[in-house]
Formats: sequence, C-alpha cells, structure tokens
Amino acid sequence: MKTYQPVIGLEIHVELKTQTGMFCQCKVNQFDAKPNTHVCPVCLGLPGALPVPNKQAIEWTIKIGQALNCAINKHTKFDRKHYSYPDLPKGYQISQYDEPVAVGGHVSFEANYGTYKNEKRSFRIHRVHLEEDTGKLTHSGEDTLIDFNRSGTPLVEIVTEPDFTTSDDVKMFLEELHTIIRYLDVSDADMEKGTMRMEPNISVREILNPKSQNPNKPQITNFKLPSYKVEVKNINSFNFVKKAIDYEVKRHIEQLEQGKTPLQETRGWDSYKNITYSQRSKEEAHDYRYFPEPDIPPFEFSAEYIESIRKTLPELPQPKMFRFINKLKLKPIDAFTLTRGKEMSEYYEKAMSKINSLKSDINVKSEKLGQEIANFIINKKISIKLPIEDFVKRAVEMIQPIETDIKLLDEIVQKVISANQKSVSDYKSGKQNAIMFLVGQVMREMRGKADANTVISKLKEMLK
Repeated sequence: MKTYQPVIGLEIHVELKTQTGMFCQCKVNQFDAKPNTHVCPVCLGLPGALPVPNKQAIEWTIKIGQALNCAINKHTKFDRKHYSYPDLPKGYQISQYDEPVAVGGHVSFEANYGTYKNEKRSFRIHRVHLEEDTGKLTHSGEDTLIDFNRSGTPLVEIVTEPDFTTSDDVKMFLEELHTIIRYLDVSDADMEKGTMRMEPNISVREILNPKSQNPNKPQITNFKLPSYKVEVKNINSFNFVKKAIDYEVKRHIEQLEQGKTPLQETRGWDSYKNITYSQRSKEEAHDYRYFPEPDIPPFEFSAEYIESIRKTLPELPQPKMFRFINKLKLKPIDAFTLTRGKEMSEYYEKAMSKINSLKSDINVKSEKLGQEIANFIINKKISIKLPIEDFVKRAVEMIQPIETDIKLLDEIVQKVISANQKSVSDYKSGKQNAIMFLVGQVMREMRGKADANTVISKLKEMLK
C-alpha cells in the first residue's frame, strides 16, 4: 500500500487597522459605514488619480516582519498585479512581487496541541509583503452586489514555506501567528469580520521509503515538490482551515490512487456542507503580468530606520510565557493560557506588581503567589473587569492565611469525631480520603473561620 504525505503552505492576509487607506485618505471603516461611502478617485482607480503610500502601514509591515524573525529588505518597491475581477475597480492591484518588505523568517514555539506535548516547533516564513485589499462581493439570489469601502485598505500577506504536513500543524501555527499579530497591535485580526483570512495551498506526495520517515510527524526536508497544488481561498476560521485541509488531502489521495493528478485550481470552502468546491483554474505568476508600479518610486530604508522600528516591538507571547514560567514559577499550561491574550497577560502583571508592592503590609506567603493569582484569573474566581485595586483587594482577602481559634477548633474537632464514627473507622482502616469528609464537617462548624491545613493537622493528631 502506498504511503502519502501532505505538503502544505499558507498564505495569510491581515488587514492593518490604520486610520486611512493604503494609497489614499479614505477612512478605513468598512464595517460600520454604508456601502460605497468611503471611496475616492484613488481607491476606485479613476483616470488621473495618483496613489500616495501610507507610511504607518509600511512601518507596521516592517514590524510584522521583524516579529516573524525576517530579514528586512533595505530596498523595496510596489508592483502592479493584473487580473480582472468585479471587486478590483482598477483592473490591477498594487502589491509587491520580487522585492517584498521582508523575507526568510520563522515562527518558533513550544507545541501543546494534538499529539505534540512541549515539543519545540518551527515553521519557515517565505516572505511578508504589503498590498491593498479589494472590494467586497455580496451574493443575493442571482445578483452580486459590490461594496468598495474595503478597497484600498492596507493588507499584509504572510507567505510560509511548504513546511506543514498535518492540519494540526497548520491550526497550531495559525493560532500562534494570530496571537503575535494581536500583541503587535497592528490589526484586530478579527476573523469574523475578515480582517484575518487564511488560504492553504495543498498537495500530496508519495513517500517512496516510508520506513525512513514518519508521515505523521512534521519535518522540513528538501524533497521535490509535487507537480500541482490546490489553493483554498479566504477561510476565516482555524477550524475551517483544518477541515478544508483534511477534506482536500483525502480527495487528493483518492485521485492519486486512481492514477490521476489532481487539477491545479483555486477552490472555495463551504462551511455548511464541510466540502471544498472548484472556483477557477489557479494562476501562475506570469498570468498576473507584474511590472513595477510607475506612480510610486522604490523605497530605500536605512539600517537606523529599520532598527528604530525594531525598538518598538513588544515582548512577544513565547518569551513572555517562558518568563512567567521561569521567574513567576507558573505551571507551563497556565503560563501558556495567560499569554494567549495581551490584555489578560498585562492585567496579570499589573496585579502581581500591585500585590508585590503591598507584601510588607500584608501577611501573604510569596512562594506560590504568582500561581495563586494566575489561578484566580484563569479559573475566573475574580473578574479581570474589575479595577486593579479591587482585584488585588479581593485576591489578598482570599490568599491571606485565616487566623484559627485553636480552643474553639479543639471543641469542634471532638464534636465532629464523635458524630461521625464511620468516617473515623474508615480513616483508621486506611481509607485516607475519609479524613476530607471530616475536614468538611469541621470547616462547616467553624463557618470557614479556620485554616484548612490546621484543621487537617488537628484531626490527624486526635485520630492517632
């Protein structure tokens, strides 16, 4: 029986949240505005209109490249990418071809997904380039409506190498990339609104010597790429990407088993039927008739300029996660959970800073303080919607050891032992869990005004 391995690369489109368009002064606000109200001669491509690049969009693209460990090209330019489609009013898109902003990066992280537990994983980034978004099509019955408000929005495209061999790899990588983009604060990356869209390129190769490779483990090799690939366009959900890949891999293998080569094409994803469907044959680079954008001169970036942007990078999720583990002694899974959201991790750090400043005035044990506060946030025992001062006040109340009235405790323990002889017998016969029932009875009688460890110690003392 033949053994096959998927070969998957990704194209990820991220809309930047600049105030204005990529090449014009139209306000970027396509979700709240009426259709076709934020347009101008530039983004509509009217005769005589000239594009002026958005400086912030360029700097944010450099920032994304740096966060993905890319080399930033000191010389870059824009190109015209020609294709005829209703949502492209100019008949071409201003994009980048052979001299993108950033090249040759990677995303590395510890995997905690599916079959991978605490494994270091790394996937290569081929390029990061900047372009303008297209308009939006809405299909209504037999009609197709076009809203050009989105046309001209700054759009960053992140292209990976074909390093992925499972849909789990892809989902795990996309979740990490999404977190990085949100940390950079350059995009909402809201998939429901389409400000982050994913397009997997999928093919399948036969492994001629399967004993020498594990097809279920991702690996970067220099194998010859298959002679075809299928692109699934504009998916806005990590789960849908995974399902689309699984569907396509199965479809490709079925065709290869019949001696056929899958057609190189662009397909769409039907989230209701959980299938892909053919849209059109897939274009090659020469089909787009790229040439340098004549209305925008090339850019030359100095090393000092590039470094000034690098200095604005925040601490990214993976380094922050390891800092929480090593310095604050958090469990790896809790450090991972806290760092999935920038707001949550920042709230946690503010709470820790505030509590540490109060430690000399309150009786709080410090050994496990970081983990205690993390538990309050992760398990939603205290709302992070509270002002920091209120959160800390509540946390301190919950953490501080309870002063126990020992004389009263002696009386209550004797009473509980006398009233629960079966549990006492169970404990003395070796059933260690029986003591926890007795602890509960004591705590109830003490109305919570007792330290649990003190109660356990007193029960064990009296049950000898």
